[in-house]
Amino acid sequence: MTTEVYLNSRYVGDVENPEQFVQNIVDSRRKADLSSNVNVSYDKKKNEIHVESLRGRLRRPLIVVKDGKSLLTEKHITQLEKSELTFSDLLKQGVIEYLDAAEEEGTFIAFYENELTKQHTHLEISPIDIFGLCGSLVPYANHSPGARIAMGAKNQKQSLGLYAANFSVRMDMDVNILHSAQRPIVTTLTHETSMYEKHPSGQNIVVAVMAYKGYNMEDAVILNKGSIDRGMGRSTYFRPAITEELRYAGGLTDEISIPDKEVKGYKSERDYRFLEEDGIIYPEAQVKEGDVVIGKTSPPRFLSSLEEYNLASNTRRESSLGMKHGEEGIVDFVCITENEEGNKLVQVRLRDQRIPEVGDKFTSRHGQKGVVGLIVPHADMPFSASGIVPDLIFSPHGIPSRMTISHLIELIGGKVGALTGRYIDGTTFDSEPEAALRKLLLQFGFRENGTETMYNGETGEQYQAKIFIGNMYYLKLKHMVANKLHSRARGPIQLLTRQPTEGRSKEGGLRLGEMEKDTFVAHGAALLLKERFDSDKTVVPVCESCGMVAIYNEFKDQSYCPICGDNVEISDIEMSYAFKLILDEFKALGVYPKLQLKTKY
Repeated sequence: MTTEVYLNSRYVGDVENPEQFVQNIVDSRRKADLSSNVNVSYDKKKNEIHVESLRGRLRRPLIVVKDGKSLLTEKHITQLEKSELTFSDLLKQGVIEYLDAAEEEGTFIAFYENELTKQHTHLEISPIDIFGLCGSLVPYANHSPGARIAMGAKNQKQSLGLYAANFSVRMDMDVNILHSAQRPIVTTLTHETSMYEKHPSGQNIVVAVMAYKGYNMEDAVILNKGSIDRGMGRSTYFRPAITEELRYAGGLTDEISIPDKEVKGYKSERDYRFLEEDGIIYPEAQVKEGDVVIGKTSPPRFLSSLEEYNLASNTRRESSLGMKHGEEGIVDFVCITENEEGNKLVQVRLRDQRIPEVGDKFTSRHGQKGVVGLIVPHADMPFSASGIVPDLIFSPHGIPSRMTISHLIELIGGKVGALTGRYIDGTTFDSEPEAALRKLLLQFGFRENGTETMYNGETGEQYQAKIFIGNMYYLKLKHMVANKLHSRARGPIQLLTRQPTEGRSKEGGLRLGEMEKDTFVAHGAALLLKERFDSDKTVVPVCESCGMVAIYNEFKDQSYCPICGDNVEISDIEMSYAFKLILDEFKALGVYPKLQLKTKY
């Protein structure tokens, strides 16, 4: 019986001895006779051999094992340390090979060298390989559930730090810079290899695990106002305003300048007060919503309104770039340049200092995220016997159900690191053991379990319970109240549906959805429901004869039906404008939407 062979999913032939055939390919690859990009897998159930060499496969390096012994010897490691060998050389020598998911199915991989048996075919370079970059930055991750580590990895991507050293000359969309970012005390192997100290994204702070007047329930955290005043969690938010002088058909162009009063849509002199002669704002100007940053006028939208191509200034329209609803800041940088087409391009970068406030989001590296619930004056914060006042108070209720033990070990590790003045290695599967950290705490005269006697900052009384306290790397996330705070009474509406606009930047309405409606129904709040659902209330005249929407002539103060004429009964009906719109759309489809009116009484 022969076995079918497929090369990149195409049938290429049959072989009689499949195991030998696969082994020959693997041996040739290890001797570098074949490209290291080739992978082969033998499916015994289907009796097929698949050879893959195309791009788009996830592959990972493993150490080859023969007769229960790793091919990577001490001699190799010494040569690597002296830079006599490179990773590529090990690949060519067949010591390391890259496997894809299909070939990995037929292997037996050991985590550590001391676990090797005769049956093993490969050895992991390091067990930390199971993580990506962000996952491997979480210290002591083997002490927490995988889901929490995944959250921790996700949270690190949203943290503020130094995203690029040349941020001062860049025009990125909306970015944040943390003012005094630090390297973590509890690090992992990846912190060194990724040169994390060059782009850190958090700060080492003192964290106490305790409840405080109920203001840190449901994952909220409490911040020390003294710490904020000394610069904890301060950041700057940058956002660009960009516009260009476009060219239109007929030789017409936009013009960046202070608009004349004759221009259609002229705002007010106050709105243009920051503009210089060239129509562009000056650096360090403090702007709020409505203020114009770059003055611009454009030709009319439609050539018909040009009145035989009369290019006088009064035909132009206002198209300046102003601050949107809810935005404010200081002009940081002004750049005047050209785009690819040679048109004038003006870029203005705005900055806004962000000081931590109630509602801002903070997190540790273990998926323990929470918003600020209260900012407490320094004098009212609890303090330890040695006079240490925590920067942040974390709720103890976030630990039992989530089982993030790595969060607690980092607290002890950070405490030891701060006392010994060194970095603690918290690499997953290969960290400084917890027992050693506890022993060091004892040597420094602290309790080995990380708890301390604490005192009430308001009364000076000693707390009965011992409080778990230590140092920890905390991240400030980009989700800040200043970017999200939004409210509205009445405001702009959409042209088509006459319903409120959507989104904070457009001063939009706050949508009451289908499920929110159910909560009002459950409360029996009928009048509140009625009020909430009339954002596009309109009164429409309806012909009682044919059931179509009639016409009301405001000047003559009379209604008539376009189908039945004048002498019919026409009633004013209150309805949602969206409903009136769908009636019009039915008419456009050739469907007759007849409204049958009945009296309420």
